[in-house]
Amino acid sequence: MPDLENLPIAITMGDPCGIGPEIIAMLYSDAVSLPPTLVLGDEGLIKRAVRLLAIPLTVKVIDSPEGFKHTPDTINVISLSRLPEDLPFGQLEARAGKAAYDYIRVGIDLALQKRIRAIVTAPINKEALRLADIHYPGHTEILAEFSGTKDFAMMLMNNDLRIILVTIHVSLREAIEQLTIEGELTTIRLANQAMKQLGIARPRIAVAGLNPHAGEHGLFGSEDEAIIQPAILQAQAEGIEASGPWPGDTVFMHARQGRFDIVVAQYHDQGLIPVKYLGVDEGVNITVGLPFVRTSVDHGTAFDIAGTGTASHASLRVAVEQAALLARSDS
Repeated sequence: MPDLENLPIAITMGDPCGIGPEIIAMLYSDAVSLPPTLVLGDEGLIKRAVRLLAIPLTVKVIDSPEGFKHTPDTINVISLSRLPEDLPFGQLEARAGKAAYDYIRVGIDLALQKRIRAIVTAPINKEALRLADIHYPGHTEILAEFSGTKDFAMMLMNNDLRIILVTIHVSLREAIEQLTIEGELTTIRLANQAMKQLGIARPRIAVAGLNPHAGEHGLFGSEDEAIIQPAILQAQAEGIEASGPWPGDTVFMHARQGRFDIVVAQYHDQGLIPVKYLGVDEGVNITVGLPFVRTSVDHGTAFDIAGTGTASHASLRVAVEQAALLARSDS
């Protein structure tokens, strides 16, 4: 088996009409301690971003990870599309959606073949995917399907909070309908696994309730007592330090104060609002349960500022740093 420590991290370029190419160029311009990385994307659009930002970087096309050689001030690109360099910024484009999807698919294949150390993803646009007749609600579901992963979860973290989701990209009604004891228990187990990967020997896991006041003993709904509580008890029986269900309006505050290492949130906005309220610059998205390490920025394609050179690469830098850390713990 190859030594993952010696392999590059692959950064997928994301939607070519968004800020992905720009933040990648910015990352390389600030690459004082950047781990070895290559880009899965489009040579022409990476060059366009370098020109736009007036950064003294060289863009070098390579055919495979095996052709990677770390060189200062150089972006190594496996060029997987040939989009026009006048592709409009900040617009929905089927061509861009298809290209972004292709970058991800190649990244998955390379990771499964142990030819890269980890995948870091720049943001994609779900509407652009649909325009290209690609029907996935997000990165997480694509990664899970094409890696053959059954049990997975989306985790977001910054300097103050770590959140893992039971349900992800579905409507609120569907999220409630999807809740099961087994689903809760699987997410608690994944939270425990993820924290141990980050070096926490005995993670303290808080499970957020679904309903106001965690149901108030059935007064505001039955799900907390009928679904969430039994899963917590089963996790405790397995030796996992899980507790709850805790009221959703206070549990994140307690976690931020250091009482818990991670919070299991029941649905997308319950978990993401507290994380993103604290700011996305230092945030990172991690898919837990995959057979390889995947991290991502904690923001979208930012079509409104694409092409202006004003986007921040801070979240991308943290995502690369976390990928390198997690890949070490996996190897």
